[in-house]
Parts: sequence; structure tokens; C-alpha cells
Amino acid sequence: MKCYFGIDLGSTTTKAVVMDEQGEVLGRGITNSRSNYDTASQVAKLEAVVSTRLTLFHRTLKDLTGLQEQQVERLLDSLERHFRLELFLEQLDDLHQTCARYSDDLRYLGQREVLCRTLDLIFGQMGDKLAKLFAPGVVRKSDFFRDLAGSEYMNLAEETAKETGAVFDVLVNVYDKSIIDVENRPPNENLGEKFLRALDRVLKEEDLTVEPAQIRAAIRHVLDIELEETYVVGTGYGRVRLPFPKEHIRSEILCHGLGAHLMYPGTRTVLDIGGQDTKGIQVDEQGIVVNFQMNDRCAAGCGRYLGYIADEMNIGLHELGPMAMKATKSVRINSTCTVFAGAELRDRLALGEKREDIMAGLHRSIIMRAMSIISRSGGVTNEFTFTGGVAKNEAAVRELRQLVIENYGEVTINIDPDSIYTGALGGAEFARRAVEEA
Repeated sequence: MKCYFGIDLGSTTTKAVVMDEQGEVLGRGITNSRSNYDTASQVAKLEAVVSTRLTLFHRTLKDLTGLQEQQVERLLDSLERHFRLELFLEQLDDLHQTCARYSDDLRYLGQREVLCRTLDLIFGQMGDKLAKLFAPGVVRKSDFFRDLAGSEYMNLAEETAKETGAVFDVLVNVYDKSIIDVENRPPNENLGEKFLRALDRVLKEEDLTVEPAQIRAAIRHVLDIELEETYVVGTGYGRVRLPFPKEHIRSEILCHGLGAHLMYPGTRTVLDIGGQDTKGIQVDEQGIVVNFQMNDRCAAGCGRYLGYIADEMNIGLHELGPMAMKATKSVRINSTCTVFAGAELRDRLALGEKREDIMAGLHRSIIMRAMSIISRSGGVTNEFTFTGGVAKNEAAVRELRQLVIENYGEVTINIDPDSIYTGALGGAEFARRAVEEA
């Protein structure tokens, strides 16, 4: 089966999209960007392949006589949960073994025995606790292994060190070294066996109206389909580091413009706020870029800036938007410079301003900066599509809608739930066209 891949290597996340010959999206994948860009692209592709398999499973299972759509959805949800748990526990075991190897460091020679015993206790508890995150109905704050494992490790390490006499700082140092190694080792790519093991557990749990053998045969049939990597196009902030020939690289401006057009064919103006830059893009009726502007020199007002603010506030990045939505007023923020953001934030708090009001002002400041960039690119023309990770931030979306109405009147604003994949989507379409329309 021909598959076309688009990979968007951003400064914070790397995204991948798989498309078929007809231009239909089969799968999407996302992971943390790393200094090892080869690994980031491999993991994102692997995630997109997993998503593609699930899409094909759905197509096949819904055609099975006697299996209702509701049962198909429940079956696939359970299959994915068990499969994800398989991957997670594999990485957790890898992390445990890697931490144990680092405890052999000569600097810790006198502590090795207590370190290893402490690590065994920590990871034993981590496996039990974190496995519950994959139970039915549980909403995880993140699907990234580092996020799930990191906070739990630190909590358990602090508690367990007190009991065993291990040095907490050493446990942190061992973890910091190990997590980098583990993240730079993509999971074992033998996905078929993992899906089948997960399926065996699912079939024992589910009450189905068809024979388990039929379902197992259907899943095996999909796993036997070869997903041919026909053509790959890379884009994004780190595209020059992608392991592709130059002819397989496209600018992120072109990819975001085309990706937004594919999501919403009526799009004429695109705003993309990514981790490192903000782009205002104008496209024609074919999704071809006719003009654009980007932020200059620094990442002020981008995702990295929001991440820095979250760190200063000691909260998760995903909590900024909801906090700002609780504001009763908007505090004026004079600077969106990352270097000075912390100082101004602390000054505002010292003056008695509420955190939620400061966050509201901060989001408005970011969007005002973005509106300036859009203005320089040609202004807002109906339809307007907002893409990038910041498009998931409800406070940023609220400010954007208000400022667009204030400056341009009633305009259709499109925000797709999968907007973070826009660049990768455009890349996949460029890949498809390179072969299908050659």
C-alpha cells in the first residue's frame, strides 16, 4: 500500500502525517523534538504508522457481519489502550535498566548497592501506578513518555530515598542522564506482535457478538498489509537537520499554507503560532502562498515563551489557557520578550495583581503581536485559519476572535482540533503530488 509521509520538525514537537494515494489522511503521530532529530522523526513516523494501523483496523472491523459500530469503537479503544500500555511498560523497563547502568558510575561506587535497591523500589511502584493511566476512561495530561514517567519518578525518588538512605540528588542525576538515552531509542518496531498481544487481552475482556477468531483474522489481515514509505517530505523549524535529500524538504510557509487549504479549502489567511516562530500567511484558492510575514529574530510571543511563563508560574503549559479564562480583567503586559518576562511577571505579582488577570493580559499581548505580523502580510481575509500548538489554547483563541472582530469585522475563523499537524499535512500532500501528479 502506497503511503506518503509529511514530517514537521518543530522546535518543541515533531509531527508526522500519513496519506494514501487519494489524499486521505490515514494516520498522525507526534513526539517531543530532540537534539537528535533523526530519532524525533523516527518516533513521529512510528506513531503515525500506529495511527494508520488503527484506521485500517476500523475499516476492516466495521465490515464484519454482526459487529455493531458501537462495539467496533469500544474494541478499538480497548485495543489502543492495551497496545499503548505495552509500549509504555517497554520504555519504563528500558529506563529502569538504563538508570541501573548509570549507577555503576565510579562516583557512586560506595552507593551502588543502595542505589540499585532504591531504583528497584521506585520502578516497581511506578509500573503499578502508571499502568492505571491506561485504564478505561482515564484522561492523561500528556501522552509523552518523559512527562508521564518524570513527575512520578521524582515524587517516588524523594520518598524512597528517605527510607533507603539513598542520595536524592544522585537519583535525579541518574534519571536525567537515562531519560535522554531512552528517548533517543525509538520503541521496538515489532508493532505487529504488540498489537496481537494486546488483542488477546482485549478479547478476554470484551463481550462480542462475533467469534473472536473472526476479529483476530481481521486484525492479522491488516497487519499483513505492507505500508510502503513511497515518498517523504520534511518541513519545520529543524528541517535542515532532517535526514532527507534536499528535494524532499519544503519550507514551513508552503506546508502550512497548503495544509490549511486542505483542512479548509476556503482559507485565504493563515496564522501559525508555533514553538519558535509566528507566521502570517496569505494563500490563493489553490492553497498557494502569495505573501507571508514572520516574527523577527526571537521567539517572543511563541510557544517557547508560553512554556517559559508556565515554568515561572510552576504550572503545566496546558494550565495557562484555563487560568486566563478565569480573569476578571486584563493586566497590560509591556514586554513579550522571554528574557524580561520572568521579571515583569514577578513585579506584577508583587503589586498584588491576580495570576489569572496577568495571564489574560499576557495572552492578549501575544495575539496583538501576532495580529501585527498578519497585518504586514496583507491583513485578514475571509476565511481565516489558526494553526499550530497555540491554537489549542482557549485564552489565545478568545483574544484572537476579539481582535479580528475589532479590526476586520465578522470573519470566519477556522480552528481544527488537529491544527498542530497542519505543516505535516501540507508536507504529506507535497509528497503525494511528487509521485501521483509527476
